[in-house]
Amino acid sequence: MQLDTKHTVHTPSARPTTPLRAASTPLVVEKPSLWHRLVDYLRNESGYVAVTVGLDIWAGFWAVFFAHLVFRGQVDSRGALTWSWVFVPILIVILATRSMYKRKLGDRFLDEFEPVETSVAVSALFTLAVMTWAIPPLEVGQPVPPFIPLSRIALWTWVFAAILVPAVRLCRSLTQRYLRRKFNFGKPAIIVGSGPIAHQIITRMQQVPDYGLRPVGVIDDTRPASVELGGVPYLGTTDNLERAVVTSGAEKLIIAHSAVSDEQLAAVAQRAHNLGLKVRVVPRMMDVVGVGATIEHMGGIPLMVLHHTNPKGWQFAVKHTMDRTFATVGLVLISPLFLTLMLLVRLSSPGPIFFGQDRIGRDSKVFQCLKFRSMRPADPSGEAFQLKDGAAPGGVEGEDRRTWIGKIMRKTSMDELPQLLNVIRGDMSLVGPRPERPEFVDLFEMQIRRYGDRHRVKAGMTGWAQVHGLRGQTSIADRAEFDNFYIENWSILLDLKTLALTVLAVLRPAE
Repeated sequence: MQLDTKHTVHTPSARPTTPLRAASTPLVVEKPSLWHRLVDYLRNESGYVAVTVGLDIWAGFWAVFFAHLVFRGQVDSRGALTWSWVFVPILIVILATRSMYKRKLGDRFLDEFEPVETSVAVSALFTLAVMTWAIPPLEVGQPVPPFIPLSRIALWTWVFAAILVPAVRLCRSLTQRYLRRKFNFGKPAIIVGSGPIAHQIITRMQQVPDYGLRPVGVIDDTRPASVELGGVPYLGTTDNLERAVVTSGAEKLIIAHSAVSDEQLAAVAQRAHNLGLKVRVVPRMMDVVGVGATIEHMGGIPLMVLHHTNPKGWQFAVKHTMDRTFATVGLVLISPLFLTLMLLVRLSSPGPIFFGQDRIGRDSKVFQCLKFRSMRPADPSGEAFQLKDGAAPGGVEGEDRRTWIGKIMRKTSMDELPQLLNVIRGDMSLVGPRPERPEFVDLFEMQIRRYGDRHRVKAGMTGWAQVHGLRGQTSIADRAEFDNFYIENWSILLDLKTLALTVLAVLRPAE
């Protein structure tokens, strides 16, 4: 049993349904108009690669052009500026070798930033090498004509490209995210399976359009209890794959857990490939498959290598040392703000400056989690707050007793700053699962799958779940899923990425 109630199952409609014909039955499909085909082409993001390559060429062109402006008025007797245009094709080739034109689920600009900057730097070095090879050196004793040093051309090209290429990609990423959220852009996908995992996949696609997938149908040999799964139609059995693809216009296939045999699922994947679909498979042991998993082969038998992150290992000892160091430095740097907030809290209403609350941390140990007090004292005659089913505790619970400074601190998350003291004391980390109250932890561990696994590490001031919008009274099951993903795929880079995303997250008001 899960407390998460967001998986809505629709009851069968009263309208008559037309039985699906066998896969071998000829299917006549009306050809859509040119306008509808254009709309579908754009909505399905079919031109993603071409647009991305075109934008990179455009950014590279302007980088070289601006580099030329730096040397405007200077005599280029050796033709170095002309040769510098090779930077543009070299950049495209290097980006392609770094897989920067492959579509990936939920890619963020931060995922692209490092490989893009590295590709720009390498492209500038290759451009310098080409110019050095193509332009003959001056002979000894030959009069030196006016010329521009090759290294300076390559340097300025690199400087402008290092700014323009990521900036253009950021604009593309923001535009793509807007279109996905506002107009449901993305690739249409069929899901194989109708069990809990299929429900979870459908819900995740619908809740997070940033992944760029739209569920358009479900196929499974076991007909689900309802005609629709979260609003997604049931398209028949796996034998009906070809018809389902034609009628739904699907371009992706996701094979979830199903009662269908592995041999039959392998045949479905092969048939999908023959239809031009890209196939993704949910692993049977999905809880232990992390981003570092690799595939090796013993003859023709694939073996998945599962890499494990040990929360008790030396890597986390390094993490905790860095946490305390950065927290101490950060507290010193923000001390004027910290002291000002202490004074404002004291003046806002009677009561202590800090609010301490029992929370569960690493190994289920209880500690006092500190915050700036943001509320006035409660009225003893008031009614007790009751948490809604499926929602996590947090936000404004019951009567709104926030002070004027408390409202500001909550909107900007500044009420969490005293947790730097928790980090210095060793109770918390900068990044980790957000801590919960003991009474709720006992309840959630009984009702939420793998909820207790999040207590393998120290609680954090910010977490992987929070930067993905799971703040306030949001789904507990979703939080546990994201927190366990963070633990099993932890790295210093993931911590830095989470901290960077936190800066963006706090800009969005939260209660």
